[in-house]
Order: sequence, then C-alpha cells, then structure tokens
Amino acid sequence: MIVASGFMFEEAITELQEQYPEIKFVMIDGAPTTVSENSVGICFAEQEAGFLAGIVAALQTQSGKVGFIGGMKSSSIERFGYGYVAGVAYANQHLGTDAEVADYVYNGTFDDVAGGQAQAGSMYDKGIDIIFTAAGRVGNGVITEAKTRSEDSENVYVIGVDIDQYELGKMPNGESVILTSAIKRVDNASYDKVKEFMNGTFQGGEVITMNAQNNGVGLPENNPNLTEETQALAEEILENIKLGNLSVPSTEEEINVFLSEMEYEGPTIDF
Repeated sequence: MIVASGFMFEEAITELQEQYPEIKFVMIDGAPTTVSENSVGICFAEQEAGFLAGIVAALQTQSGKVGFIGGMKSSSIERFGYGYVAGVAYANQHLGTDAEVADYVYNGTFDDVAGGQAQAGSMYDKGIDIIFTAAGRVGNGVITEAKTRSEDSENVYVIGVDIDQYELGKMPNGESVILTSAIKRVDNASYDKVKEFMNGTFQGGEVITMNAQNNGVGLPENNPNLTEETQALAEEILENIKLGNLSVPSTEEEINVFLSEMEYEGPTIDF
C-alpha cells in the first residue's frame, strides 16, 4: 500500500495504478484522472476550514486588517483562500465585526521559507495583525517573522494550516504566535484506509471528500489564544456548516457571489 500526499502525484498514480494492480494507492489532496479499483482519492473541503479561520481572524483582529499567504496556486490552496475571505465577510455581516482582507498573495512555492518571511513582514508593516498561511514550509517563514515581531512587543499572529501548529509557534516565554489552525484531518483519512487494507476490506475506485459533516476539517480542540466568545462562535458556525445551514463558497465564481451577498467592502482581491 502506498499513501501519497499532494496533487503533484496525480499523473504518477494515474499510470502506476494500472501497472501495479496488486498495490493499493491512496492519494491525499487529489485523485488519479481515472480512479481504478485499487486506488482512492481523498479530497478535503478546505473552504470550510478556511471559513472558520476567517471568522476567528475577523473576531480577534485589533487593527481590522488581516492577510492571506498561499503557497503554490492549486485548487486546495485556493479553497482555503476563498473560505477565509468568505469567513471575514460573513463575520462583518452577521457578527458585528469590521475587518478586511487587506492583502492576499501567493508565494508560488511550498518551500520558500525566506520568501514567506519577507511576505509576512510586508503585511505586518501595512498594519495587518493576523495572517492565514496555507503554504507548506513557506508558512514556517511567516511564523518566524511573527515570532520576531512578537518578541519585540508587536501584537501579531498567524493562523496555521493542515495540523495544529500551536507548538511550532511557541516562543522562549512559552507563548505562541499561532492564533488557531485550519485543520484537515489527513490523519483520520489515512488511518481509515490503512485499517481497511489491514482488514482486507479496502474500498477503492472512488474519490472521498472529507468535510465538516464527517469531521474531516475544523479547528483544534484547544485554542489558547482565542477568547471564550470567539471559540464558542466558531463552534456554533461549524455546527451550522455540519447541519447544512451554511454553505461555504469553493470556487471563484461562488466567492464573488457570496461577497456581493455579504455586502463586503474590502479591497478588491485578485483570486
């Protein structure tokens, strides 16, 4: 059995699943062009996790300005961004906040740590105090910049991605610059498929979407830097998404319609 994480494996697994029918392939964040019975694609509703990140950012920003740094432009990273902007707009319309996504950029890679730090520095210099980064190791640079500034008494934060990055954001004083993290339960998705494989019940030939409804995305259980009110509101909104009472945009067309409906007046974003 082979578990491959990342959309860049799509072409390889499309070929390999046919060459090695006895091997089970699990692809995270993507799927082969045609999914054979020995393969499965696992995708995530990143927009739902991003939406919660946007809600939290709007509720806790002190400057009223928040930012987004994506890695390589791809469907999963774009969904994080759409959800984030939608969350900010929703909070302004329904939760009494007055926040704007003042900067929205892509790094173009997932490993340019120095570039991520420079981009974060530019955003913080503009008065942005919370940055959501969905950018792999680029995000490490964002976190480093936030630590440097926090240690110099600036009040800035980062929203992590994929896993709970609170520990990664810790400074020598024990505090963390990670406000919260937009989580994708890759661990649960992978574990379930490995368990099926071990039990001889592997189900292939399909693409699975992990979302709020099946506990595939969300925020960490513990968020020390969130206020109790913010935590409660985020949990309430997550429940509404689970119940189908709230639909989060996942495409550029949908986010533009959503922003119009929310009467969002922030800077024009080049998605």
